[in-house]
Amino acid sequence: MAWSLALVAYLLGTFPSASLVARANGVDIRTVGSGNPGASNVTRVLGWRKGVWVFVLDAAKGALAAGLGLVVDGRPAGYVFGALAVVGHVFPIWNRLRGGKGVATGGGVFAVLSPVVFVVLVGLWAVISRLSKKASLASIVIVALLPVGVGIVRQEAWEVLATIGICILVMARHLGNIKRLLTRNEHALT
Repeated sequence: MAWSLALVAYLLGTFPSASLVARANGVDIRTVGSGNPGASNVTRVLGWRKGVWVFVLDAAKGALAAGLGLVVDGRPAGYVFGALAVVGHVFPIWNRLRGGKGVATGGGVFAVLSPVVFVVLVGLWAVISRLSKKASLASIVIVALLPVGVGIVRQEAWEVLATIGICILVMARHLGNIKRLLTRNEHALT
């Protein structure tokens, strides 16, 4: 595996999609809403169109990294490079390691590595977030189901374990959301 390209995967993940889209609209996304630089907060603050742009850009980071890994050294590298993009999104070196939660970037990784699972879970995310008005609840559910979907479709133990590893990082970033959901203080989508 060309490990020199691993740094490229991490750096792809650090691209500040939410901050750039919000800044282009006169908003510092870190100071409004939940303060999280992600698609859900941009949606809350600037509306669905801007939120979709951030989702697409963040997903593209993960997809590019996973695709690069596939080209370099097959599926194992796809997982490693995809995971590095998620780490870059969550812990961007350019922003004192304070980034987003990794849902969209991780989604992009699995759009490349398990596209059927990705499509099903995006649909499920849309239904849950629409019914509950809670993007975090929808994200938590799909992150929990992702390893199951990968296990059903791919049926490779190492891929399920790699998926669980990525999901643990994303789920850890949602601990505050889980607490707020339990106390009914979670931010709602508009």
